[in-house]
Amino acid sequence: MEPVLGNPGPGGWGSVLMYKGNKKEISGGSPSTTNNIMEITAVIEGLKMLKFPCKVKLYSDSAYVVNCFNQGWIYNWIKKGWKTANNEPVKNKELWEELYSLTKLHKVTFIKVKGHSDNEFNNRCDELARSAIKKF
Repeated sequence: MEPVLGNPGPGGWGSVLMYKGNKKEISGGSPSTTNNIMEITAVIEGLKMLKFPCKVKLYSDSAYVVNCFNQGWIYNWIKKGWKTANNEPVKNKELWEELYSLTKLHKVTFIKVKGHSDNEFNNRCDELARSAIKKF
């Protein structure tokens, strides 16, 4: 998953789904968005493609998304009524709610990968996101 370009501004996302030797690539974007929105959207759209509950190893270069679950931020936000540790409203709440519900349907393990490095599939997600932006 990879967002690109202006922040805020036009943005894109890409996801590569793999299962038993099959691969599906999806992408999209928005003419006016943020990197954070595109990072969350890539994960949501990838999980929405799954036809039945699955065990998912989700690789992302987004510390924002990975840390939200691996460091428990989202569980604290929910306990505090969608407020941050600073008692501010959580940004992009609707997207986080949708992603959280998808993690209840699927057993998701979030794995952080380094962006713009030697990870073939992360690099492909970046290409997909950049291509999606060209529509805007």
